[in-house]
Amino acid sequence: MASSLEEIFPNCPDGLDYKSLEILPEHVAVIMDGNGRWAKAKGVPRIKGHSAGVSSFKEIVRVAGELGIGYLSVYAFSTENWKRSKEEVEGIMRLAVKAVKNELEELHSNNVKVRMLGDKSRLPKATRAAFEEAEETTKNNSGLHLQYAVNYGGRDEILRAVKEYANKCSVNPALLEEDLSEEGFSDLLYTHGMPDPDLLIRTSGEFRISNFLLWQIAYSEIYVTDTLWPDFDRYEYLRALLDFQSRDRRFGGR
Repeated sequence: MASSLEEIFPNCPDGLDYKSLEILPEHVAVIMDGNGRWAKAKGVPRIKGHSAGVSSFKEIVRVAGELGIGYLSVYAFSTENWKRSKEEVEGIMRLAVKAVKNELEELHSNNVKVRMLGDKSRLPKATRAAFEEAEETTKNNSGLHLQYAVNYGGRDEILRAVKEYANKCSVNPALLEEDLSEEGFSDLLYTHGMPDPDLLIRTSGEFRISNFLLWQIAYSEIYVTDTLWPDFDRYEYLRALLDFQSRDRRFGGR
């Protein structure tokens, strides 16, 4: 761990014992939900909720790095989110560009490696360019691996992998004689080369996975909190991590 737990969790609320935090997940995935409901409760435009959510995102990335967690994947924009109003979608895309550009220097200085999961082809040019710059700038970093899932859908990802494998078989028919393993299929996904998430966190109290990392979360522990994403801070994160280490992970065994 880069810092002591006391430094990472100062003034810890009653009932939270950071000193008992011993078992950490290698890969944490987060469905950042509740920005719109947070904005509605505050009586402000929805984009203000997304903007407030960026602050929570920054804090969780910082804490993940300080704890020494290897991988953090966040669901920023799904393939279904294009159904939202044009105003909201355009606002989210502008916010994404601003957030990535503003944080890139700090991420790079902290040895964070950035990667985008999803179909870049439909993204606005500026959004795509911002993520590509972040990936290129941080490609040789070896600290926290930070994955932004943007224009991402789990079903879409699996279909793309199947089509890619089919194309490879059409070029090399000998592949049809071989058994495609789980590891081989995983190598065709956006997340190739990464371990599957150990922990999936969902904010805002919704008990669904919303088409996120469908293949990869087969044995992930799932933690759901009623806390809306803009209110999700390091202490809410600590609650999730403490809950994770209490799980008995059997992976189908006894």
